[in-house]
Amino acid sequence: MDKIAVLVPCYNESRTIKKVVEDFKRVLPEAVIYIYDNNSTDGTDEIARGAGAIVRYEYKQGKGNVIRRMFRDIDAECYIMIDGDDTYPAEAAPEMVKMVFEQNADMVVGDRLSSTYFTENKRPFHNFGNSLVRKSINVLFETDIKDIMTGYRAFSYLFVKTFPVLSKGFEIETEMSIHAADKNMQVENVVIEYRDRPEGSVSKLNTFSDGFRVLKTIARLYQTYKPMNFFGIIAAVLALLSIGFMIPILIQYGQTGLVPHFPTLIACGFVMLAAIQSFFSGLILTTLGQKNRQDFEMQLQTMRIQRDKLSQHK
Repeated sequence: MDKIAVLVPCYNESRTIKKVVEDFKRVLPEAVIYIYDNNSTDGTDEIARGAGAIVRYEYKQGKGNVIRRMFRDIDAECYIMIDGDDTYPAEAAPEMVKMVFEQNADMVVGDRLSSTYFTENKRPFHNFGNSLVRKSINVLFETDIKDIMTGYRAFSYLFVKTFPVLSKGFEIETEMSIHAADKNMQVENVVIEYRDRPEGSVSKLNTFSDGFRVLKTIARLYQTYKPMNFFGIIAAVLALLSIGFMIPILIQYGQTGLVPHFPTLIACGFVMLAAIQSFFSGLILTTLGQKNRQDFEMQLQTMRIQRDKLSQHK
């Protein structure tokens, strides 16, 4: 079991990967650096190996797939995850590691948005998207994570081994943040200096398609983790529609004793039934979610025992 593992998912980062490896060897000499190559065609793996990193491969394309593989393969007391594009400073890593070891943080977020991100990043839609995602998650999930989409994070062993990786692409950071908020894990923020990619290094993130996938992930996880809120909103909308269309019919019935719009009355009845069904769906799923949280706490106890055993044999 490693004391500190630096995990670097890579896809065609030959221009920057050597510097990233060398920087982390300098600031965290006790760490083991793992490069997970995701079908690069520019020799990223050979450059990383030559710089002294351990190189492994994930052949299913997508950052989420790479992180799933890394989290399964590597056992460490503390993990640092960072992109291979040299946009994040390695110098922040010791402070992040200290928070995991000394403050029992489950996840430490490298916060770009409170420093230089908006001036360094040259893609305005990325700036808008990051702010939108941050505000949406902090409001919907009642948390205070300063940077949702950052690729620079530190994790405890318990977080890594209990995090169910479902996303396949760049929405993985959103999933991590929401999981930590829902499971009441300790999240800390460290302000870091962000720098834009060096010339010749190209981002693999598509502003619109990946942005849409992130928003879809937020909606999906809101349904999963906050079912009463999600289905309660649907129930309220349906109930209001049903009542809104039914009131004129009831008024007319009270005045004349007739129901001239009988099909509308029937439709209102079915819409109200759908509202009731949606409400009880949220109620049932909330109960199941509470049971899931109880099971998760027991799983944490099991993983803690496993971590201690691995630590004794390292």
